[in-house]
Amino acid sequence: QVQLVESGGGLVQAGDSLRLSCAASGRTFSSNTMGWFRQAPGKERDFVATINWRGSSTDYTDSAKGRFTISRDNAKNTVYLQMNSLKPEDTAVYYCAAGSRISTIMRSGAGYDYWGQGTQVTVSS
Repeated sequence: QVQLVESGGGLVQAGDSLRLSCAASGRTFSSNTMGWFRQAPGKERDFVATINWRGSSTDYTDSAKGRFTISRDNAKNTVYLQMNSLKPEDTAVYYCAAGSRISTIMRSGAGYDYWGQGTQVTVSS
């Protein structure tokens, strides 16, 4: 069992940066693939970034490449999403997810077993 708690969201202006954190509880965190997803109002939940258990492999949605960085600290049971050059279209609730059955990077939400409650990110123009 893994419990996830996101933090770090907020209201920022276009061009600003935010760092989201996802604190995980559970002994298996270090062996889990982790992912960030987001859901804008009236839209489906979309993949943003993923990182494998060792932190050696990452993947991003095209709109996040070059602006967002996913990282993890297994000693702290925490995964991060550094978001730079934020745009109004990045506005969404951001969710952290953990995949206990996978060890490699994963874009599909179906591959994840545990989800956080989400943190709101609002980018004003």
